[in-house]
Amino acid sequence: MTGLPRLNATRYVQPLREGGSLPAVVDTDADGLYVVKFRGAGQGAKVLVAELIVGGIASALELPIPSLGIVDISDRFGRSEPDPEIQDILRRSHGVNVGMRYLEGAFNFDPKAAGDLIPPEIAARTVWLDAFTTNPDRTHRNPNLLIWHRTPWLIDHGSALYAHHDWASVNAGRARSPFALIRSHVLLEPAGDLGDADTWAAARVTENAIRDVLASVPDELLLDPVSSMGEFRTADEARDRYARYLLERVSSRDRWLDEARRAQEQVRIEVPQHLAARR
Repeated sequence: MTGLPRLNATRYVQPLREGGSLPAVVDTDADGLYVVKFRGAGQGAKVLVAELIVGGIASALELPIPSLGIVDISDRFGRSEPDPEIQDILRRSHGVNVGMRYLEGAFNFDPKAAGDLIPPEIAARTVWLDAFTTNPDRTHRNPNLLIWHRTPWLIDHGSALYAHHDWASVNAGRARSPFALIRSHVLLEPAGDLGDADTWAAARVTENAIRDVLASVPDELLLDPVSSMGEFRTADEARDRYARYLLERVSSRDRWLDEARRAQEQVRIEVPQHLAARR
């Protein structure tokens, strides 16, 4: 994961008016089109940090995720954009931003239409990932999964790691806590054995792997003056705080894995009851 490509934005192609961050399709100088999330959007730099960390862990788990890159926005970029809201975001986003390879022609995942395209083991690893990183945004209403070339692709992890929005309140007990929102996960019912997924993941989400992922996060995002509010003196201090939190969750994963198992059992009971009730 270390050494993500560093790209320069050359052309603002179109906004993607979904969610609160107002990402956009952007052309780059060396690697084509990316979907870029901007540091100057309302949700701030920590959304971009979460994208890089969760995306890196997903890659370590060999889950399909579009290629990530660091996208630099110059002070001349997007000056011809007529929308004042977009202009304002771009003005606040000069410098480092985060992009994900644009999958042209991809469509949103629908369990009824494309559920058979996600193997049970991939679904189980995705549930594990989202329980580990406390990602609330993989629901039936908002699955954040794309289907491209008949393959599922995980996207949009900015809402994960919500503990990092208030590090002062995060003690060991909170870091080890179950993730109750996993019960709403879109892949929970069709997921394979979560114990098998845990065995796979634990062998790959090691301390070295976590620190390698954290090394890919630019200093500018970790020390962003708006989002970080002076929490850390150096970027390495910030990386150490993330590492301690993630390692705490790995070491106590029985707690949140048991929560996910119970939720999976419950949803498998509820699905047939719901269908029967409609007859």
